[in-house]
Amino acid sequence: MTQPLARLQRILGYQFQNEAWLQLALTHRSISGKRNNERLEFLGDGLLNFVIADCLYQQFPDENEGRLSRLRATLVREESLVILAHEWKLSEFLIMGSGELKSGGYRRDSTLADAVEAIIGAMHLDGVAMPDMQAHIRRWYGERLLRIEASDALKDAKSRLQELLQGRKLALPTYELVSVTGEAHEQHFQVRCLLAASALTAHQDIITEGEGVTRRVAEQQAAAAALAVLELGAGQKNGIR
Repeated sequence: MTQPLARLQRILGYQFQNEAWLQLALTHRSISGKRNNERLEFLGDGLLNFVIADCLYQQFPDENEGRLSRLRATLVREESLVILAHEWKLSEFLIMGSGELKSGGYRRDSTLADAVEAIIGAMHLDGVAMPDMQAHIRRWYGERLLRIEASDALKDAKSRLQELLQGRKLALPTYELVSVTGEAHEQHFQVRCLLAASALTAHQDIITEGEGVTRRVAEQQAAAAALAVLELGAGQKNGIR
């Protein structure tokens, strides 16, 4: 067993019986057009969707199919998988061609998300039974799964903010990258969201900030903060305290 793969398995909390499955799950298509992690990604995507669907079905007995589907989409979308990838420090373990490495492919959100799904597929082929797979996925998601609310099935914050402003025929928000800190494999982003002054914003600019392990996550947080400011303003305007 190689030292890096041993370290990753400790992070995952799972010891592979056949380490070749894990190596394949980490292998990017830039290494080989045939022997790469894309088929495992396909398998892992299906397994993850099933497990999350089962968890939500048990967790929300009164929610309808549409709301459960949107909740599941929130948990399995790329941003959520990238968070897992950063927690696992997955960019340190990816196997890819020199060109892809030089272009920063090991930091690309889609690559990291695909590798998370491929690892799940690899674990299944390594012999992990479905109850155990569910236990692993629950542990990885942790509080993000336990604390998700039915209201989280709404569209993501950036989409809701954009639709709100478009509906009022107002200028769309702008997002500015404030800072990027940390090493290349473990970066932290800070983003600013600016809403130009309008009747909706009480005739003054609204500036909010968000942060996260990817720029996209940081932008979502900044947008959510802007929505909260707008909702608070609307409540006060209507006499709500």
